[in-house]
Amino acid sequence: MDKLTQIETFVEVADKGSFSRAALGKNITPVMLGRRIDALEKRLGVKLMHRTTRHLTLTEQGMVYLEHCRKLLTDLGYAEEIISEGRHKATGHLIVSAPAAYGRKHVAPHAPAFIKAHPEVQISFNLTDRVVDLVREGYDLSIRIGGNIDPNFVAVKLASNRRVVCSTPEYFERHGIPRHLDDLADHNCLSFNLQGGQQRGWYFQDHGKPVIVKAAGNLDCNDGELLHRWACEGLGLAWRSTWEIEAQLASGELITVLDDYALPQYDIVAVYPQQRHLPAKIRFFIDMLKMVYAHPGYWLRR
Repeated sequence: MDKLTQIETFVEVADKGSFSRAALGKNITPVMLGRRIDALEKRLGVKLMHRTTRHLTLTEQGMVYLEHCRKLLTDLGYAEEIISEGRHKATGHLIVSAPAAYGRKHVAPHAPAFIKAHPEVQISFNLTDRVVDLVREGYDLSIRIGGNIDPNFVAVKLASNRRVVCSTPEYFERHGIPRHLDDLADHNCLSFNLQGGQQRGWYFQDHGKPVIVKAAGNLDCNDGELLHRWACEGLGLAWRSTWEIEAQLASGELITVLDDYALPQYDIVAVYPQQRHLPAKIRFFIDMLKMVYAHPGYWLRR
């Protein structure tokens, strides 16, 4: 007799409180269940149950063993669900948040192909540069670029990325190349602002220590694409992600400076709440993005 059958029988009898009730609907006699428990107790070398004709009670060892057996069966059930889920099509409503410009260029455009492959999935996007509360606002998944991740969430790396300071060769010919972070004060910095005009700082590291620079200039906005355009027009320095300027860097249209001060932790990640059983719609969507981003030359497309 296999161990799993013995464990399942023990849990069933303990939950039902009697052998006769546990035997109902299983096409097996109470005597056979009793033999399984006897074999289990003999194998373990301990008494798990006190049995009389009218009552069944667990011993102290039996109560401890029952707790572990329940957890074992629960974990086994989850494992089988996960494996079984992988053989089925993703279904349901997938609600995704992503940064506005990035989501518009590199997330939402891939949704039609995903739905074609998984026609039982409906996708809703919220493209915003605000960091959403996944649980409170009801999102399944958030695409994020850098930043700290709540320990209650899972972050899956989708692609490598860095934040760099850049502008055109013409701009640097006119204004010189900054060599140190202090030099940013002498340059026109194109900054991202929050509501009310408050400007975000630029984040760097200096000898391994994080540094925030309050970059300032004559132009700022709350739209990343506009900052990108201004940088390509040579209107000032911009602090941008490599995902959006890779093509311009490859062509020489944009040049990076202060690379020794760049932070390393600005990867593109998919974030979702921790859960025992990750729905296929989330897992398949993440896998699709990873595959698309890994395609040679993807980030060089304008």
